[in-house]
Amino acid sequence: MHGETIYYQPAIETMSREEIEKLQVKRLKETITQATKSPFYRAEYSKIGVDASTITSINDIRKLPFTTKADLRDSYPFGLVVDGMKDKVVRLHSSSGTTGHPTVICHSQHDLDQWAMRVARSLYMVGVRETDVFQNSSGYGMFTGGLGFQYGAEKLGALTVPAAAGNTPRQIKFIQDFDTTVIHAIPSYTSRLYEGFVEMGIDVKKETNLKILLIGAEPHTDEQRKKIEANFGAKAYNSFGLSEMSGPGVAFECTYQDGLHIWEDCYIVEIVNPETLEPVADGEIGELVLTTLDRDAMPIIRYRTRDLTRFIVGDCACGRTHRRIDRVKGRSDDMFIVKGVNIFPMQIEKVLMEFEQIGTNYLITIANVGSNDEIKIEVELNTMFTDDYSKLEKLGKEITRKLRDEILITPKVLLVGKNSLPQQDGKAVRVSDLRDK
Repeated sequence: MHGETIYYQPAIETMSREEIEKLQVKRLKETITQATKSPFYRAEYSKIGVDASTITSINDIRKLPFTTKADLRDSYPFGLVVDGMKDKVVRLHSSSGTTGHPTVICHSQHDLDQWAMRVARSLYMVGVRETDVFQNSSGYGMFTGGLGFQYGAEKLGALTVPAAAGNTPRQIKFIQDFDTTVIHAIPSYTSRLYEGFVEMGIDVKKETNLKILLIGAEPHTDEQRKKIEANFGAKAYNSFGLSEMSGPGVAFECTYQDGLHIWEDCYIVEIVNPETLEPVADGEIGELVLTTLDRDAMPIIRYRTRDLTRFIVGDCACGRTHRRIDRVKGRSDDMFIVKGVNIFPMQIEKVLMEFEQIGTNYLITIANVGSNDEIKIEVELNTMFTDDYSKLEKLGKEITRKLRDEILITPKVLLVGKNSLPQQDGKAVRVSDLRDK
């Protein structure tokens, strides 16, 4: 029963707030000392005269400057790696970087071991055990979702199926042949996977042993999660991570699905106003800021994630005391303004998920039409859609009406066939802004 003692750690997971902050202060001081051995932080902190002695309480973290994605790109490839650690780096991950340098994150063996442990702890929290068969339908390579979940599931002791992304018929064959009980996939792919079951005449609820789905890497609404759970007849748990903080395993839902627990023994979490950069009140939406506390090769301090969320106030029924954040509402740099109205893609998704006739993939295009801005929303239909023109026309009008009520602007809605919308690095592309800048 080693899983009971290793992957559920009540001494850590049920610490008092005072104990958590005491541990965080200790590890933050160690992190600053380690980080200032890197060229980037040595230069940054010497300018303002900051070192580990500056920190006496958790609130002192506000004395430290923020780190941004631009800082990582400007320090490409190894400017944030600690002096003397480059020869101990055993793996790096990189973002795709559509323009300029990508961001590169380097890991020592210690860093990888701790990352795997956090993922294993997260998996255990939602009920995954060493007796499960874990199928990872996520991209491997530079994308952290593949290897991050792979090593975490192996650490837990589950039988792992590294299926990688795509090839739906093969995914379904593996699920049936290997008696897969747990699957990890991005939310938009779960819709394609379910459609594959329908096309092949397989009842996923009766003819598979799937009981747990792990979804993340794309912001998604609770409406989309509920749709996934209804389709598969299984629980779908939200996972949050980002490559700058290692990858998956930063925060995870427990079985109560009431927010994502951030592992505060490994991260300091702040939520700030993205304009003023001052802390917001608990329960208010702001930008998530994270600091690593247990990374050797490349510590990152006060990283502006651009993800918008809020702290969930109160205690969790599971008994874990690490702070919870709400599902990511979008990104501060994803918001777009049309005719003076602030719009987030998640507002649109929330409406779209009300319609059972459509899948989970959509594309918002904003373009100049004459002297006005126009929003076009392409929505993929699912496999059960009708080709009756009058019914499709009625559906399009109803979607348009509900979207207008939500975003106060009338979009042009186009219903398109499944699998027709673009993806980038296996993730759905949500917004294309073609307006003149």
